Amino acid sequence: MAASLWLSNVVHNADKDGAITIPFHSGILAVITTRRSFLSSALATGTALTSTRRAFTADGPAVVRDIGSRRELFVDRFLIEQEKGTQLKLHDPQLTAAMTEPADNMEYGTVIKDGDLFRLYTRDGRGAKADGTEPEVTRYCESRDGIRWTKPKLGLHELDGSKDNNVILHEAPFCHNFCPMIDARPGVANEERFKALAGTVKSGLVAFVSRDGIHWKKLRTAPVITYTKEYAFDSQNVSFWSESEQCYVCYFRHFLDKKLRSVCRTTSPDYLKWTEPVPLKPNFPGEHLYTTQTHPYFRAPHIYVALPTRFHPDRGESTDILFMTARGDGPFDRTFREAFIRPGLDQARWGNRSNYAALNVVPTGPNEMSIYTTPFRRFVLRTDGFASVHAGADVGEMLTRPLRFTGKELAVNYATSAGGSLRVEIQNADGKAIPGFALADCRNLVGDAIEQKVTWAKNSDVSALVGQTVRLRFVMLEADLFAMQFVK
Repeated sequence: MAASLWLSNVVHNADKDGAITIPFHSGILAVITTRRSFLSSALATGTALTSTRRAFTADGPAVVRDIGSRRELFVDRFLIEQEKGTQLKLHDPQLTAAMTEPADNMEYGTVIKDGDLFRLYTRDGRGAKADGTEPEVTRYCESRDGIRWTKPKLGLHELDGSKDNNVILHEAPFCHNFCPMIDARPGVANEERFKALAGTVKSGLVAFVSRDGIHWKKLRTAPVITYTKEYAFDSQNVSFWSESEQCYVCYFRHFLDKKLRSVCRTTSPDYLKWTEPVPLKPNFPGEHLYTTQTHPYFRAPHIYVALPTRFHPDRGESTDILFMTARGDGPFDRTFREAFIRPGLDQARWGNRSNYAALNVVPTGPNEMSIYTTPFRRFVLRTDGFASVHAGADVGEMLTRPLRFTGKELAVNYATSAGGSLRVEIQNADGKAIPGFALADCRNLVGDAIEQKVTWAKNSDVSALVGQTVRLRFVMLEADLFAMQFVK
């Protein structure tokens, strides 16, 4: 029963002084004199909303998750086993004011944070009548803060009779979808620190390398990835070194069953020899997915974030941007089906090719990360803030799957209202509170922090539990839990 309905039923039992006698399921009677004392009692005991684990709604079998000291975001149900009164909530990126010193307008764009430098690469179609034709060029911009951009005059390629431009590539068909990345593979040669894939279905995807991200050459003349089962490669095709999989990964566009725009996946040990592409089929019925923009999240690289454009051919060819995730070679998670970024009030964003996200979500401040979209707009979210475990005005709980960890302290990225709170209980594998780490021992967290240590009975040290199978029970009120990590 929802807490608000349950409370409204027992309010009628108030005595002449306004006190409420509440029969807990455990058989204990409690006298609550105010809303504040009611909520305090509910959070302290946990019995007001749930007395046993049977009160939860189970979500799959109890699988032990070995998370080590990795940061885990609540963007899927990887860690969630049971919930009551909480739900996964997708958060809305906030559009910032128009930049006074913008980069070039994006078509297919990539934003890379390289130390203190932001690098932007984008296609400029220059009126091209077809994909992969001579007018197209690849332009380069850079910034020190992700907000004020410059367009360096590189002098590399003559365009309209002048080399006074920021063009880094002018070679058909590769400028249609040239998509670079920084190679994070340990020991990569300096001259190949930057890599890129580009090409069309006719040329296949050709690999490029660069020492500085500006001067590029082909890794070899022949394509490294080909695909002939159906039309493919006709938008941005992304690649990266996967720390978790220890290989290169490429996600590319194809036509699923020759009907729906969709995505294939292939891997490589060396960026030259790639496995047979596998169609991932993340589409819902009738759904077209353009550029997936899949990439490792910068604070949790074992989680791949994807920002595909959803195409609506029967709605004036309008588009919006979705949010998906994947873990390693697993399928895309479609927990969130609704649009992540809507077209909005600008009527120019309600047409075809009007809403593409640039590849990569990047940090633009200690508490902020940015998403860039066409033509050149910037949206912001709090760090780790794609989604959260959310509790509203009624106390809610979330119980994790059994897990093992390494580390000394538990840190959470969370936010509450002024009247909200969050507490954590550590349970053993059987669901019983571990002495010293029970809910009643946990200091009430009220506030907003990207990294907040959890403390029990004035002690935050959980190292004695390393290697044991445990569960975390979160009890929340008007709160969001974005991420958690056991830190050393």
